[in-house]
Amino acid sequence: MQKQRLTIAFILALVAAAIAILILMPLNLGLDLKGGARLTLQVQPTAEFPDVTTENLADVKRVLENRVNGLGVAEPIIQTVNPDKIVVQLPGVSNPEQAEKVLQGTAQLEFKSQKRGTETELIPQLNLRDLAEAELEALRSENASPEDIAAAQEQVDLANQALAELFESTDLTGQYLRDARAGTIGTSDRWQVNIVFDGEGGNKFAELTKSVAGTGRGLGIFLDDVLISAPTVSIEYAETGITGGRAQITGNFTLQEANGLAIQLRGGALPFPVEIVENRTVGATLGRDSVNRSVVAGLSGLALVLVYMVVYYRLPGAIADLALIIYALLTLGCYALVGVTLTLPGIAGFILSIGMAVDANVLIFERTREELRAGKTLYRSVESGFYRAFSSILDSNVTTLIACAALFWLGSGLVKGFALTLAIGVLVSMFTALTCSRTFMLAIVLGMPGVRQKPELFCPNLRTQA
Repeated sequence: MQKQRLTIAFILALVAAAIAILILMPLNLGLDLKGGARLTLQVQPTAEFPDVTTENLADVKRVLENRVNGLGVAEPIIQTVNPDKIVVQLPGVSNPEQAEKVLQGTAQLEFKSQKRGTETELIPQLNLRDLAEAELEALRSENASPEDIAAAQEQVDLANQALAELFESTDLTGQYLRDARAGTIGTSDRWQVNIVFDGEGGNKFAELTKSVAGTGRGLGIFLDDVLISAPTVSIEYAETGITGGRAQITGNFTLQEANGLAIQLRGGALPFPVEIVENRTVGATLGRDSVNRSVVAGLSGLALVLVYMVVYYRLPGAIADLALIIYALLTLGCYALVGVTLTLPGIAGFILSIGMAVDANVLIFERTREELRAGKTLYRSVESGFYRAFSSILDSNVTTLIACAALFWLGSGLVKGFALTLAIGVLVSMFTALTCSRTFMLAIVLGMPGVRQKPELFCPNLRTQA
């Protein structure tokens, strides 16, 4: 009996820990429950690669995953859809336009040196571009005609092209970056992007800054062939250049723009251009309705299972009900601890798993009844019931776990999530059936002499059949 008391104390400790985890670490809700953004991106072929292959899709997906991780979105879902599309689901994203900019930009970063003899041309060209961009922004805010906006955009493109012609390419590109973070400029509220090169990139940056230091020519920082900053390097760096492998990208950024650029640079450059073909927002109202209906369905299904077990199996059924409640708490606690994202299909799967979790109990109780009908004592019948049912329970659950491992290893996205949640449910179900139910039944049989005198509580009509 002492062993049962210790086991019950351990079970209660697990239940308390699960409740604490659920309070401190609420479950992550998926896109269909929490709301957010769902973007469909189409990979565009290039002159060098006219056909987009599955390998190309995988390369683009890898960069997008890095960028989405930088956004800080909890449990995003990124899936490839043949032949050339990638679907990105961002639960809880309140600014899908910003996410679209971060995901769509190719982020080809390059440092260029200004050509000799163009020192007096840079400032006028920058002013012309500023005027063209201001006019374009004004037309957009006034909801001008598409033709006028297109004409203004063409002027901006021409200004950017004229600026690019003032600079010559170098071999210092974004591939040498090790880190990029948004930061403020001094004590002001203006933002910049602080970048860190690797060892080779730091040496190249030192050589580049050395070549333009004190000459009056600018160091052009280009993103996707557009000049975003052209700082000059003072004469003090003429001998060694700027060493240490650190630099700043300035360009009148807002906090969101600086963060977005830093995420793009950290995630790497997209190997192919992508186009947003769909940007759909899922509202939170739909999520609340789904959650409410799912909770009602879950509670209703759980209540029906609990009532059926008590009616059919009597006292063991009540014990199974207690184990089932413990199963639900422990499973949800594991979901929160592992970081499982709960979607509407996930809730349906959890409700289904509640009904499936009693399978092991049913096997055990039927074996116990067979032992009682064979004339064994109540204690021996309970022990034999668990012993005889164990091999069947183990075999069925191990085969399910093997299938889960295959799905998790070979699948991706939602398939991996389903495999993980199913495996958690199977393991917790085995624990509650073989530990919780067994401990509670033995504790009642050993600790309550009155129950031992009433085996019919475990097997109705036992005396009649004997």
